[in-house]
Amino acid sequence: MKHTDFGSMPCPIARSLGKVGEWWSILILRDAFYGLTRFDEFEKSLKIAPNMLTRRLAGLVEGGLMERRQYSARPPRYEYVLTKAGRDFKPVLLAFVAWGNDHLAPEGASLLVVSRETGKPADQVLVDANSGLAINDEDYMFAPGPAATEGMRSRLIQIKQPARA
Repeated sequence: MKHTDFGSMPCPIARSLGKVGEWWSILILRDAFYGLTRFDEFEKSLKIAPNMLTRRLAGLVEGGLMERRQYSARPPRYEYVLTKAGRDFKPVLLAFVAWGNDHLAPEGASLLVVSRETGKPADQVLVDANSGLAINDEDYMFAPGPAATEGMRSRLIQIKQPARA
């Protein structure tokens, strides 16, 4: 099945989905953050068919999120490691953890993000690094960036974003 190419869309959300929007890809990235690097490790962890794993790893390499490195010459064996772009995906995974625990885990959290020093669970919030304030609907909104198309500018003007009370 041919998927729509979001790479030429001006929306950063659409472009991001074009790189990692398929669930296997996101789970492979999750496992890479857990420390897995080898094909057989991903295959065993995910219980994914080898042909599907091959395609998804190739897509992540092509998309610049992982790098394929040879670790054995005889026989030739490769590992898959996160690139800078792949490592920069971690906040997205952390957001999935927080959202999933809050909305999809009536039995309780099965995965936590904890402080290495204290072992206490983090209370994850998205923070504006410039001000130190939590990003919320009252104080922050979407706005067109310098490269926004007229269509995006028009759409952002038309939508009703929650205003400060």
